[in-house]
Amino acid sequence: MLNRVGLIVRGVAAALLVFASVRMVAAEEKRLPVPAVSIRAGDLIRDDMITERAFSPNALGVAMFIEGRQVLVGRMARRALLPGQPIPTSAVEDPFTIARGAMVKVVVEDSGLSIVAYGAAMQSGAPGALITVRNTDTGVIIRAIVQPDGTVKVADGS
Repeated sequence: MLNRVGLIVRGVAAALLVFASVRMVAAEEKRLPVPAVSIRAGDLIRDDMITERAFSPNALGVAMFIEGRQVLVGRMARRALLPGQPIPTSAVEDPFTIARGAMVKVVVEDSGLSIVAYGAAMQSGAPGALITVRNTDTGVIIRAIVQPDGTVKVADGS
């Protein structure tokens, strides 16, 4: 009889241990936003393109993944994003304000003097990005910083 009670106690203890470990694993899971559909490079990410999925910490490794849906919506994919896969932080960027080949207003400001010229963007860029622009009158290539209003401001030393 005592042997039988011991077996029952051991069985209950083992079941509790399994239950506790399952709860610990579930508590350690991390929910991340993932694409619900394939997203191509250059696509703007909409809210309906994103869903959430749970991942175990050891499945994620040491890579940096986007943890919030709000970080993704309105941004642009830098590469193809596959459904159900976590999204690395380097895989999205702000949408371009200036597209490659577009005519842009180039502003040079120095000591209260402001000069405006026009050029062709040789690279696409979002606000704050340093891009190259070819002056349409002279053909000179300059480096300029993209402004939020779609103009570019010549960088120091260009």
